[in-house]
Amino acid sequence: MPKLTAMMVVRNEADAFLDRCLKSLESYVDEIIILDDGSTDETPDICLSFPTVKLYRHSTSQFLINEAQLRQKLWHYTTSRDPQWILAIDADEFIETSYPNEISHLLEQNYFNAISFRLFDCWKSEAYYRTDGLWNPWLRGFSIYMIKYQPQLPSDWPSLKFHCGRIPLAYRKLPSYESHLRIKHLGWVNPANVHAKYQRTMGQDPTCKYMSKEHYESILYPPEKIVLEKW
Repeated sequence: MPKLTAMMVVRNEADAFLDRCLKSLESYVDEIIILDDGSTDETPDICLSFPTVKLYRHSTSQFLINEAQLRQKLWHYTTSRDPQWILAIDADEFIETSYPNEISHLLEQNYFNAISFRLFDCWKSEAYYRTDGLWNPWLRGFSIYMIKYQPQLPSDWPSLKFHCGRIPLAYRKLPSYESHLRIKHLGWVNPANVHAKYQRTMGQDPTCKYMSKEHYESILYPPEKIVLEKW
């Protein structure tokens, strides 16, 4: 089967889902390239406890200063490891593994060089995901998460400080296969973190350049305005 290399940026993930995410990835990827963005907790130790992880570290965080530059560095580290396919994923995201042979089928096919998935934002519980407004995974559509590495393609990134995407621009233009496998996103599961994440988001984008004000404000919607569906 072709080699699959996962890549991710992490920062202070020790008390979140990192350990569980890496265990899940180890069941279907060959190598995991991690760029630690200045963690001050046990995140690096957790990463290094997995033999498939290749860890690179920054002493200070760049994510809130220049995310695009950070992503380009991760891409450079990943491509230096001679990948065949690359999976761009975060430490709080999980591709459902209810179809264990599906990933190998996707890697072995020769029709598409990019695979896209739908992201489901679980909300205050892993059992439910949001479907109101732009949270709706069916309205939001597919995004490319897995690509076949092609050295001849340029590795340019958009010059955006935030929301700059996880893969180079050239790969985002590739025709992609739309997989039925879902990606479960657990970044909004802990109710104690929701308000802090809202404040951080508004601090990054006070003029709502990257996303609508309505969507940002929907983070703090009262329960009666939030629409959920069972996972």
